[in-house]
Amino acid sequence: MSIAHSMRSTAREMFLHALAESSVEKAFGRHLSYERGVLRVCDDLHPFNSYSRVLVISFGKAGHRMAEILSRMVGSTMQGIVADPTPHSYQLPGYRYFAGGHPLPNAESFRAAETAVKSLSSLNSESLALFMVSGGGSAVLEKPVDSDITLEDVVTTYRALVHSGAPIAQINAVRKHLSAVKGGRMAQAAKSAQHVSILVSDVPEGSLDSLASGPTMPDSSTVEDCYRIVNEHHMLKDFPASVRELFQQHLLQETPKAGDPAFARSRWWKVLSSETAERAGTTAASQHGYVAEIDSTSDDWDYAKAADYLLERLRRLRQGVSRACIISGGEVTVKVTGNAGRGGRNQHFALYCAEKIAGENIAVLSAGTDGIDGNSPAAGAIVDGTTVARARAAGMDVAEHLRTFNAFPLLEKLGDTIQTGPTGTNVRDLRILLAY
Repeated sequence: MSIAHSMRSTAREMFLHALAESSVEKAFGRHLSYERGVLRVCDDLHPFNSYSRVLVISFGKAGHRMAEILSRMVGSTMQGIVADPTPHSYQLPGYRYFAGGHPLPNAESFRAAETAVKSLSSLNSESLALFMVSGGGSAVLEKPVDSDITLEDVVTTYRALVHSGAPIAQINAVRKHLSAVKGGRMAQAAKSAQHVSILVSDVPEGSLDSLASGPTMPDSSTVEDCYRIVNEHHMLKDFPASVRELFQQHLLQETPKAGDPAFARSRWWKVLSSETAERAGTTAASQHGYVAEIDSTSDDWDYAKAADYLLERLRRLRQGVSRACIISGGEVTVKVTGNAGRGGRNQHFALYCAEKIAGENIAVLSAGTDGIDGNSPAAGAIVDGTTVARARAAGMDVAEHLRTFNAFPLLEKLGDTIQTGPTGTNVRDLRILLAY
């Protein structure tokens, strides 16, 4: 087996191990339990017989999976709403299901939000609202703050935000202020009830209120932040008229902040995040004889800047050891211009790295733990020092595929994509860099 093939195989094994350790089932097993009618969520106990009603709102890419595992714990007595972009072969009894869109919302996203707000508004002070929130929740459950904003307008706005190159926390700050359910407004809908939020995070560790655009948490962003973000990234021209007017006339309304009465009986618990995948990756690297370091400094950086930085770190580490590994969690940004082809940020990052490592004994894997990368069927890709030569032999130009944001066709033809299908979890992207 060649060194390149060995490193590629090792990187794949490491990613799949990290993915398995990042499952919702394992996270719930670590942080939740149910015994004699009492649900434990981390440090809190919730005796179900003390509530007149328990309503579950579970949404995002792990929406169905979280509700499924909770129901397995407590039995089939749970009731609520599941909004999940992935179709499932069966639905849990007691739940209303909505196939919300992702990465762009759809009509089901609107119906999910309308139903959730109506259900939450019916709760009283003796009720418990149990929110289970995961990545992708921004799109799968949505309700515009202004009735003049149509679904088509929201889709256009989301597309402008995603293609702007702005970090996810900034994108979600804008989403919060355009939504009737984000930025703590879903908590306001259930202001009379007690709240507990179980969070499967796909956002930077320091900005948990960006997860699904923070529907149940006090919002740390402001309307002034939104005006600045939109101007900095030149988004206004790409917004529909109904949204553009809110910015031009400074009509955005502020979201609820810490101290708002809606949060007086609220608790939030992060049970899974990118840290889990990063730690699992380093464990797997050690088992394969690699000296591994975690470096997520480049989280939310431009893909090229992140790639150059991480490759430099890897080469420095390689100078002192026989086998070096850098594990990096989080996401990179890609500013898409023109008509993009098929791919996503992970494949674009990997293909860029392929040019930088040509001829070297280095392998780079970049993939989303949700199993989805952009508009392709792949989770991401793995490249090595032979990728550029193999592409050239196949009559494909790496530089052209990068220029047209069309990484998937090239990587797929070379067998360099990673395809897992939707995983039912989402703790951001994982990058694994190996040097031999």
